[in-house]
Amino acid sequence: MTTHEPNELRDRPIGEVASELTRDLSQLVRKEVELAKAEMREKGKLALPGIGMIGGAGVIAVCAAGAATAFLVLLFDLFLDAWLAALAVAVLLGAVGGALGYLGKERVSQVGTPLPEEAIHQVKEDAQWLKEQARSARS
Repeated sequence: MTTHEPNELRDRPIGEVASELTRDLSQLVRKEVELAKAEMREKGKLALPGIGMIGGAGVIAVCAAGAATAFLVLLFDLFLDAWLAALAVAVLLGAVGGALGYLGKERVSQVGTPLPEEAIHQVKEDAQWLKEQARSARS
C-alpha cells in the first residue's frame, strides 16, 4: 500500500485517489483472507487431537459397553442380584465414558474461539486506516 502526505493527496484528482484506494482495498482484502485461512488452519491443527479424543471416548464407550458389560454383569451376579449387577456395570461404564468426554472437551476448549481473531483485528485496523485516508483526501 502506498502512503501519501495529506497535502499531496489534496493536489491529486479525486478519481485517481479513489482508484488507488480501491486497489489498496483489494490488496488488503486478499491479504486478510490469506491471514484468516492461515489462522483457521492453525486452530484446526490444535483442535484435532481433542476432537480425536472425543471420538475415541465414543468408540471406547461402545466397545466397553459391548465386551465388558457381559463379563462384569456375570461377575457381579456372583455377589449381587442380576439387576443390581447390571446397574453397577452401567454406572462404571458411564463414568469412564464421561471422563474421556470431559478430557476431550477440555482439550478442544484450549484452542479458544474458532474465529480468526487476528484477521478480524487486522480488518478493523485496516478499515480505520481507510477512513483516515478518505477523510484526508476530502480535506
